[in-house]
Amino acid sequence: MRGRIALALLLAAFALVAAIGLRNARADPLVREAAIALPDWPPGARPVRVALLSDLHLGNLATDEARLARVVAIVNARRPDVVLIAGDMLAGNDDATARALAMPVARILRGLRAPLGVYAVFGNHDEAGGGAVPRALARAGLSATENIAVRAGPLGLGLSGDTAAGTARLGPVFLGLDKLRRTRPLASVFVTHSPDLVQFLPADHALLLAGHTHCGQIVLPVIGPLLNVSRTNGNRYRCGLVHDGGRIVVVSAGIGTSNLPLRFGAPPDLWLLTLGPGVRSSR
Repeated sequence: MRGRIALALLLAAFALVAAIGLRNARADPLVREAAIALPDWPPGARPVRVALLSDLHLGNLATDEARLARVVAIVNARRPDVVLIAGDMLAGNDDATARALAMPVARILRGLRAPLGVYAVFGNHDEAGGGAVPRALARAGLSATENIAVRAGPLGLGLSGDTAAGTARLGPVFLGLDKLRRTRPLASVFVTHSPDLVQFLPADHALLLAGHTHCGQIVLPVIGPLLNVSRTNGNRYRCGLVHDGGRIVVVSAGIGTSNLPLRFGAPPDLWLLTLGPGVRSSR
């Protein structure tokens, strides 16, 4: 009898923990803000507000279509000038999931509003389905490509492939930025999925925006994160705004989860960055 009671209590405790973790994972994302000065800011250009999203992971209990639509509304309410999506649109990474969810995620993201554009790069969960996700986003009118450079107002966006998926090709990105800069001045910003790209950037490069790590997703007191998916410099690029010599790396916790739809100690978030000249970097 006592054994049955103990088992029932244990199962109830597990159910309670899972319910709390799922609630945490489905919560509205925190909106983290920072002002960042870029040394190559074009003279006379006004500051630009950039929304950074990552790891939407549509398709499991953490992110359904209604929650993703709510996130889009949260972003639009902040009235950013540019929206950047740092990869991993879907929760699964199999062909059937990619083909089934590519159009729904594109339809919802089409609702994002930003006068200087919405730009997406891809993560390791976006490779399945024979390019279904990139095609769906492009058909929805979003700028969804990688390993190129594009201009967005005073910004030169270096849209890179993902080191985790082996798709990063920085050569074309650098060449593209140089070509854009010859036309008129710009401030360069790199966007990618995994922050591990930082190891391949020049030491004086100003800003890298990324996701992938989920900020650990399950981070326990004393123990810390159960899993570290950033392989560069230990946990240095696990989460948040990281000053790295002459560089600044911003790593979002993301919106969804890829495996267990649970979060502890690493709430979902998005970033609203004010980029401009002579603005002191701040958390």
